[in-house]
Amino acid sequence: MTIDTINMCSHLQKKLFEEDGVYHRIWIALQNDPELTAVVRSRQLHIYRNGKKVLVLTGKSAPKVIREDSVNELLPRSTS
Repeated sequence: MTIDTINMCSHLQKKLFEEDGVYHRIWIALQNDPELTAVVRSRQLHIYRNGKKVLVLTGKSAPKVIREDSVNELLPRSTS
């Protein structure tokens, strides 16, 4: 999966793409699960499963869980 990172918050990029980032496990899941897709909107990463939004990741604030989904289990405990 490729994501347009030009409009993504730099804090979010670090959390998502660096191996020790708190969201890196979610990035790996996006690569391995064909049902998951993601789009950058307003500097945030919106994650969808089969076209339905499940999660929004931001750089500095807590993630927003939209729907119950297995990808939410990959969030760090302190921010979920």
